[in-house]
Amino acid sequence: MERMAIPVKDAVQLVMDHSKKRLDKEVIPLQAAYGRILVEPIIAKHDVPPFNRSAYDGFAIRAEDSAQVTTDNPVAFRVIGEIGAGHVGEQELQTGEAYRIMTGAILPPKADAIIMLEDTTETADGFSITKVFQSGDNISFQGEDAKEGEILIEAGSVIHPGTIALLATFGYAKVQVATIPKVSLVSTGTELLGVDEDLVPGKIRNSNGPMLQGQLDRMGVTYQSLGTMEDDLDACTVLITEALEQSDLVITTGGVSVGDYDYLPEIYRRLGAKVLFNKVMMRPGSVTTVAVLGNKLLFGLSGNPSACFTGFELFTRPAILAMMGCTTPYMPRMKAVLGGDFPKSNPFTRFVRAIWYMNGNVATVVPAGFNKSNAVSSIARGNGIIVFPADSSGFQTGMEVDVLLLGQEIGTKTWDL
Repeated sequence: MERMAIPVKDAVQLVMDHSKKRLDKEVIPLQAAYGRILVEPIIAKHDVPPFNRSAYDGFAIRAEDSAQVTTDNPVAFRVIGEIGAGHVGEQELQTGEAYRIMTGAILPPKADAIIMLEDTTETADGFSITKVFQSGDNISFQGEDAKEGEILIEAGSVIHPGTIALLATFGYAKVQVATIPKVSLVSTGTELLGVDEDLVPGKIRNSNGPMLQGQLDRMGVTYQSLGTMEDDLDACTVLITEALEQSDLVITTGGVSVGDYDYLPEIYRRLGAKVLFNKVMMRPGSVTTVAVLGNKLLFGLSGNPSACFTGFELFTRPAILAMMGCTTPYMPRMKAVLGGDFPKSNPFTRFVRAIWYMNGNVATVVPAGFNKSNAVSSIARGNGIIVFPADSSGFQTGMEVDVLLLGQEIGTKTWDL
């Protein structure tokens, strides 16, 4: 099969064009909602806060009663009761009266300011103050956070702990979410051993399969692992066919290069799958191949660990999110200052596993170590990916670079690298 390299951006777009929302929806309990995709917006069912309430522990007063206060002329208040959170003070305040009040408690009638404890001096029947308070001081007003009927979170958003707090606030004990796609994983290569097997000459342990499982686990996506395939074309074809029958998408690792035992291109041909691309202008992972059969995607990721990892994050992850209707499927990114020289020229876009950290108030990033496509150690250490653009002749310490962020709950709406 002829290979023609295309830019990363074009490859991403081809995948996303074939990953339009296609999954059903289901209703699940709130406690199971983390990481899922909303299919309905979150609408405020009432004002938040639902009433005017105290922002601090202290005393509720009528602000006008403090109008004549000066440093030399303190004013005393008599405490007529106490209001804890969840309780109500029903008696109206009169001149010179106050309630002891706790954070979050509803304001009593006629009260319009809160005095914090540290601004008071205790007296026999209450307290005195030496500063003037204005109406509204230290009060959380009804509806200042959200108004009834307001759309707070759009459909297509990823549910994270903050979203769960919002859902709970408005009584969403059950949530409508997109169903999770069925994913099959297959590793190829006669050279592969199980994780629990002893090394023998010419063999390596299968690290890509468990790694991909971890990447899917991080997304909350379930999967079935069909194990490893030996380099047998007929057997591989049967296994991939079975995987397609059982799944919404199939991820294979290895077998997509140009060696005598790289069978995936021939398997795609036998199945009648349409190859969207079979070479990308990127390092690592240039042989990443994606095909489509009907409405099912086949991701042929490289057998090299770093290339496999990067291919999943760039192509497979956003495709899965898009299938569930996610409106922010792409990896979030930021600008950072390069903390070391990277003199290597880049005819293709290069994605380098990296460690970013804050150096004072400046984000700094450095390569995570050995960065060839077969590297494993740098994947383990990295929390981001540096993007070095194509046709660059190298980068020096202090230059600004783009960094893709790993393991983030909220992504971005567009791919603009």
